[in-house]
Amino acid sequence: MEPIQVFSTNTCPYCHALMDWLDEQKIPYEVIDANMVPGINTVPVSLVNGQKIVGFDRPAILKALQDVKKD
Repeated sequence: MEPIQVFSTNTCPYCHALMDWLDEQKIPYEVIDANMVPGINTVPVSLVNGQKIVGFDRPAILKALQDVKKD
């Protein structure tokens, strides 16, 4: 499984909650500083196999991970 990319900032509580949840689920992820990426205006943003998920949306992340496993 490719790691999920998580675009976040140091001060975003939802970003930290998302990363804590990913740790609990044992889902690998890579953190990217959203301040360094043009076009990221809200955080967290996750990329799961190219699928963009805005916010801490557990069902969408789990669905995207299931879709990856089906491919």
